[in-house]
Amino acid sequence: MKRVITYGTFDLLHYGHINLLKRAKKLGDYLIVALSTDEFNLNSKNKKCYFDYEKRKALLEAIRYVDLVIPENSWDQKRTDVHQYKVDTFVIGNDWEGKFDFLREEGCEVIYLDRTPEISTTKIKKDLNQV
Repeated sequence: MKRVITYGTFDLLHYGHINLLKRAKKLGDYLIVALSTDEFNLNSKNKKCYFDYEKRKALLEAIRYVDLVIPENSWDQKRTDVHQYKVDTFVIGNDWEGKFDFLREEGCEVIYLDRTPEISTTKIKKDLNQV
């Protein structure tokens, strides 16, 4: 079984997120999503989410491409997750290009997928503030 992992906040879930998850799932048999916790988002990413962790987790679990949702508590857990969950492929948006190449040293394929260009949570929040 080929295992794939991706990471993110997935707040204000939109079709760009779904595109990423669908493409990630096509790269393997089992997709793990490491979902940033509220504390990690606030303290390390300086982000305040609209939906709390449990609601974002429930939304992700309802998506057919997602097999398992785990908490992301720190930047440093990726190497540990690759080993613990026996991950073959790490996938993330290309806005992170090159940042996680170190995972190749762990025997993990690293793939940066193109983002859906016309949509992002940041754009949604900006557009909503203009209403």
